[in-house]
Amino acid sequence: MTVGALVVAAGLSRRMSQFKLLLPWGESTVIGQVVATLEAAGVAEIVVVTGHRAAEVAAALARTHARPVLNPRYAEGEMLSSIQAGLAALAETTGGALLCLGDQPQMQVETVAALLAEARTDACRDVIIPSYSMRRGHPILLPRRLWSDVLAGATDLRAVLAAHRDQTRYLVVDTPTVLADLDTVEDYERWQAGSHNG
Repeated sequence: MTVGALVVAAGLSRRMSQFKLLLPWGESTVIGQVVATLEAAGVAEIVVVTGHRAAEVAAALARTHARPVLNPRYAEGEMLSSIQAGLAALAETTGGALLCLGDQPQMQVETVAALLAEARTDACRDVIIPSYSMRRGHPILLPRRLWSDVLAGATDLRAVLAAHRDQTRYLVVDTPTVLADLDTVEDYERWQAGSHNG
């Protein structure tokens, strides 16, 4: 059972003075690092849902095997529409999707690999959510059998997850990287200066 990745990268970066996805991160960019981590963990199919400055994001991914998919509704500001666009673009043979944030470059290869291993143990039957200090993080493994609920939804992903609490498992990790994203310049500078990046 294969697992693909859906990277949400359509936002406007309203809370940051710069477009955060294209900020430098190591030898790459923020979005480039997210994709590089997924590739290093062995994710075969990666869909990056774009919106704001879509052409530039696509250009930043030109040397990866990620496939940009445009969310025409990105300006509405709802992440659900990007998740829906990404799920619709994944291959029909994909058994589950890792829902990843485009502004989480500190995501670790080990976390992704552990989620993939957990998914294999139950053939992508359950939702699997990484947890650090009793707090839920990303990426979230969404099994294909729940995709129709998300695609038909008019609210948000939380409502779908809440309706399937009894089919949700938590993967305890020892890194806070699953909790953090880059909402502000201070977030970006703190993680750049820290030991968790890359």
